[in-house]
Amino acid sequence: MEYCFAFHNSHINQYRSPFGAVAVGTNVNLKILVDKGVEAYLNLINFIGEESVVKMSWEGDSGNRTLFSTKLDTLNLIGMNRYYFSLKKDDKYFFYGNNESALGGEGRIYYENPIPYQITVYEESYIPEWFQEGIIYQIFADRFYNGNKDGKINSRKKNSFIYGSWNDEPMYIRDNKGSIIRWDFYGGNLRGVIEKLPYLEELGVTILYFNPIFESASSHKYDVGDYEKIDSMLGDEDDFKELCSRAEKHGIKVILDGVFSHIGADSKYFNKFGNYESLGAYQSKESPYYSWFRFKEYPDSYDCWWGFDNQPNVDELNPSYLNYIVTGKESIVSKWLKLGASGWRLDVADELPDEFIKLLKKRIREVNPESILVGEVWEDASNKISYSERREYLFGRELDSVTNYPFRESILKYAKGEINGAEFISRVYSLYENYPRDNFYNTMNLLGNHDTQRLFTILEEDISLLRFAIAIQMTFPGVPLIYYGDEVGLIGGLDPSNRKPYPWEKENKEVYDIYRKLIMLRKSNDILLKGDFDIYQGENDLVIVKRMYKNKSILIILNNTEEDKYIRIKENNNYKLRDIISGEVLVGDDKKKYNVKVKKKGYKILQED
Repeated sequence: MEYCFAFHNSHINQYRSPFGAVAVGTNVNLKILVDKGVEAYLNLINFIGEESVVKMSWEGDSGNRTLFSTKLDTLNLIGMNRYYFSLKKDDKYFFYGNNESALGGEGRIYYENPIPYQITVYEESYIPEWFQEGIIYQIFADRFYNGNKDGKINSRKKNSFIYGSWNDEPMYIRDNKGSIIRWDFYGGNLRGVIEKLPYLEELGVTILYFNPIFESASSHKYDVGDYEKIDSMLGDEDDFKELCSRAEKHGIKVILDGVFSHIGADSKYFNKFGNYESLGAYQSKESPYYSWFRFKEYPDSYDCWWGFDNQPNVDELNPSYLNYIVTGKESIVSKWLKLGASGWRLDVADELPDEFIKLLKKRIREVNPESILVGEVWEDASNKISYSERREYLFGRELDSVTNYPFRESILKYAKGEINGAEFISRVYSLYENYPRDNFYNTMNLLGNHDTQRLFTILEEDISLLRFAIAIQMTFPGVPLIYYGDEVGLIGGLDPSNRKPYPWEKENKEVYDIYRKLIMLRKSNDILLKGDFDIYQGENDLVIVKRMYKNKSILIILNNTEEDKYIRIKENNNYKLRDIISGEVLVGDDKKKYNVKVKKKGYKILQED
């Protein structure tokens, strides 16, 4: 087939301006360079899948090339839009689209089925500053600390398993079908968190995110029994209010886990086992909760979360359920904000209808204009498809933040040498291009949590790799999250091993020092908290990150290879370069260049003084 030259790069302003996601109403200039004699058309696919074609305007010739351009009006394009180019040469058509990885940047020629580029169009919205500038600490309350002075365990549950020692290895007791028949508990509680607030403040924590703390039968509490009560093993409502009040005095906000797509079978709403006095949906069709659930054959066949019959799914848009959880004056999300919480993290956001999320966001902002809404999303949240539908997560009326699993994967693969610098840059830049700036700067940047292996285990207990990964986490845009115990080198595989109790008096001090120093570095530097961001390839396969704020800048130079590398850096504006970690002022040559050594699996953080 006859060859046709074409070039477009979504990362270069000459070909797409402005860069990345844009506020609704912003005009986006798109250009493509092609052979002379070629006609160029822009194919635009809007959020609901409608496609339109626009003939592009001649911009000028250069040699044997022609530049075409068009201006895209985004006034009616809120959502995730896609585009590619149709190129007509004589009577033949070619197409130019995104690269095969769909990561943006330079694309390629296609003869059919081009992969499109993406433009996210959003409504501007407010995200509170306390979140963007925060350090999140995730707590699995049963496994953190028992704050009872006598060490006793609160309100032991019937048919449960209590570990004989705080340092026992976690395990599940299952039947021959693999179902858990006794839930396991260590006895951590909210009073334990209250007692450890000084420790958390010293570490640099400003936000506590709790795994579910409402009444339920299990230790993980994702099978809620009663949204209106704190689980009695963890404490009570007064403990929660005291926790929020005292945390605030330590400069710490509280975010709660909202499990709203499903409920426990052992709950006052479903009451499958008759453990509640209420008339549950399982017991009678006359139950006030019956309409919340989707029964296939009443009562034993019902829709449940991922097939787990102890977690029946709910109809989130059922008026009664919606009023109870979200819209009512005394709704669940309202109640706990009024008692001191500052936001919610939505469990399995993909399972929640977009309308439910929008209404929840609206309601919590009515209760507390400074509240935050985070969604658990495992992929790029700007173009997520769930149950065959494109989701509306980052268009201004939905989530403020999402769990940044793509960034986590990129950091870990890069640290371990499984991807090179170029691929790391492409992965990061794709999120930077696709997310509205405020969302990009407010992503929940985790490296581990209750659903993953422990960070130190993934990194094979290699201190150098851990330091490298944490340095990236603490210097990039986004809100760093620390899973309890990771800051002291707790190890463990997947559930239940990743939910071990915090190893009080057995902490890895070297790991703790790494975390604390890098946290303090981040918190003490507005450039790292708020600064503009750029990332690009340096010589010798080094990755260079530049953060800029109020005419000052910081360079983060990353080396994921197994060899020490050198890079030449030119001095800017007669500033001198200082190594932030060591305090060393670099000495340049007579041409104002610095030869910087970056150790293997290491980094340099340099500031212009």
